[in-house]
Amino acid sequence: MRHTLPIAPQFYVTAPQPCPYLEGRMERKLFTALQGDGVEQLNNSLSQQGFRRSQNVLYRPSCSDCSACMSARIDVAAFKPTRSQRKTQNRSRHLERRATSPWATEDQYELFRRYLDQRHADGGMADMDVFEYAAMVEETPIRTRVVEYVDPVSNALTAVSLTDVLEDGLSMVYSFYTPDLPQNSLGTFMVLDHIEIAREAGLPYVYLGYWVPGSQKMGYKAQFSGMEIYFGGQWTPLKDPETFAAENHPLSTAPIAEQVANIQLPQGKPGRR
Repeated sequence: MRHTLPIAPQFYVTAPQPCPYLEGRMERKLFTALQGDGVEQLNNSLSQQGFRRSQNVLYRPSCSDCSACMSARIDVAAFKPTRSQRKTQNRSRHLERRATSPWATEDQYELFRRYLDQRHADGGMADMDVFEYAAMVEETPIRTRVVEYVDPVSNALTAVSLTDVLEDGLSMVYSFYTPDLPQNSLGTFMVLDHIEIAREAGLPYVYLGYWVPGSQKMGYKAQFSGMEIYFGGQWTPLKDPETFAAENHPLSTAPIAEQVANIQLPQGKPGRR
């Protein structure tokens, strides 16, 4: 018997588990596989509706009693760096940017481990081994780049971003950096550099993952001007972060069937890659 992939993507929901961002809450994700023909179109379409990619899966938070996690992106044309962000750019402008195909290296993994051990030792990725790291980087069915930042004097790998290239922007899938230079704000620097890359490429947005009001880990994203969040089924400029303060949650969440019914899928017959 010949088996074929379903024509329309199938959506599933994960079992609830403790939220990594807000204490005392449970998280649940709506997800679909990124496979078959038309993966680029599907990734572009769902990214514009608040989904994120992890290897060959697209997912979006779908918690039963909370909607604190909101997809965030920067409108490149509306972005203006603050004085502090300009200083951050200048401190690390000497780093050499190297964009390569999605291929994992020992140097990347060593930096990745140092970053996790010092910054996220209790996180969900803390036990990731070298093979799992390689899968995270290399298992991508779409156009993906590894953007490395190297010190030209010591040739030391200083920061890395796994970045997807979408039709309307760059999506920073995962970033990590040396934990030994906290004064350099390397996480902020990589976001600022991706804004420059997007501007040079004529791409209007830089997707940053999820902004979670009330979460110290994710709150920094509100510091970028031109920020938009996916809220209520549309992208909205983030004018006042306090409007989405943690005490306003839990918020109403639509039933799963209604969420899936409202997802806009790519139209037309997908082309082959």
